[in-house]
Amino acid sequence: MKITEQIWGSVQTVLQSKLDDSTFESWLKPIAFSEDTTLEKLVVLVPTKFMKDWVTREYGQVIKESIEEVIGIVPSIEYRVQPFQVKPQEVIVEQVEKVEKKAEPIAQQAQQFTVTPAAAPAKPSVKADVLLEHSNVLDPRYTFDNFIIGKSNEFAYAASRRIAEGEDNTLYNPYFLHGGVGLGKTHLMHSIAHQLTESGSGKKVLYMSSEKFLSQFVQSMRTNDMIEFKERFRTVDVLMIDDVQFLAGKEGTQEEFFHTFNALVDMNKRIILTADKSPHELSGIEDRLRSRLGCGLTTEVHIPGLETRLAILQSKAKKMDVELSNEVSMLLADKITSNVRELEGALNRLIAHSQLTQQEITIDTVHQLLQDLFRNYNKVITLDEIQKKIAEYYNIKMADMHSARRSRDIARPRQIAMYLSKKLTSKSLPEIGRSFGGRDHTTVIHAVKAVDKLQNADPSIAEDLKILENLLSK
Repeated sequence: MKITEQIWGSVQTVLQSKLDDSTFESWLKPIAFSEDTTLEKLVVLVPTKFMKDWVTREYGQVIKESIEEVIGIVPSIEYRVQPFQVKPQEVIVEQVEKVEKKAEPIAQQAQQFTVTPAAAPAKPSVKADVLLEHSNVLDPRYTFDNFIIGKSNEFAYAASRRIAEGEDNTLYNPYFLHGGVGLGKTHLMHSIAHQLTESGSGKKVLYMSSEKFLSQFVQSMRTNDMIEFKERFRTVDVLMIDDVQFLAGKEGTQEEFFHTFNALVDMNKRIILTADKSPHELSGIEDRLRSRLGCGLTTEVHIPGLETRLAILQSKAKKMDVELSNEVSMLLADKITSNVRELEGALNRLIAHSQLTQQEITIDTVHQLLQDLFRNYNKVITLDEIQKKIAEYYNIKMADMHSARRSRDIARPRQIAMYLSKKLTSKSLPEIGRSFGGRDHTTVIHAVKAVDKLQNADPSIAEDLKILENLLSK
């Protein structure tokens, strides 16, 4: 008796009943049996070596059990690599339509990132799809040696350095680095990648933005190349993904990322991620993925303090061979407080003006050239001011901001006040919670998530938020 298409189809049906749909479609449906197969020896054909190793290790036993259920005996099984064209499946078509509809704007944006030779000192594209054999996509300025350490980032720096030097991939895996825009997350990511590349370990490292991951996922579904896509991402030693918050709302991509994540962790491979928020604060991300993102080491890069901002300015000016007076440095560091990127941008603007006009950088020059930037920082918004303004706007008492009352007409304005406190100030979640009647930081997190959802679903709430932000910035 030989194994026939009909018998193999029955085996596939039993396998499908034992596994979830995603696992079956990804790993078991593409395999076939060879014509060399006999009742004593089943030769299973698998498209790639990676898939052969994975199927053998993860699903070998369930395949044996399914064969025994169909034919009553268990033949010896040989897994053989033989590339072949997988027929398009209806489920893939459905997923493509679903993902394309949601992902097209980001996919179009992601296509702009390309790998180009670093022929000039201009800043290279750092959000490119790269294997680090092509290290020109990494910014040469972003190394550990060039990173300015302060209280706001010292833990994130120490953790990143440990990750880059450590041999044990099970330690702190995944490593999740989060913080606001322009605070140094990308600098630390590139520093880790540089050190891994220069260590001579021979590790295969893949670094890209989440937009690029999404774009490649959509493209692979369009062209029915999902096996190649899976193999590319699941055969690396270190996977580094920037800005994972952009996967929010992309169910198909999150599904694939979840399985990629699990596959790499199971094989003791390193995963390093960044986002603008901590895993439990990310909205639009499935609970199971959010839980996985937060199961390793999570570190935050905070807004730098005055001393750190001064050190950054002096370091940047020195590298650009520019003399910066203490008065000018202090003015810039005192006025521009939100992030390092704006601080660097202001310095670059001053240096460009100085070089073009052959004039010194003076206090007057700074005020003249950066008045638009300073205007945004002149207004310091306090938690007390936010509470008062919102209480007035919604016609409730200031005491209601601190009370335990939960009626909707009180709770909603209080949540909005917490949301704006998180957005418009640099206060920590516990500090914000304490200012609202000694509440826990988890209450603030819940409020922020609730208002995020509300403004997307209710135009009137979105309009209220715009009005309140304008009132508070005046």
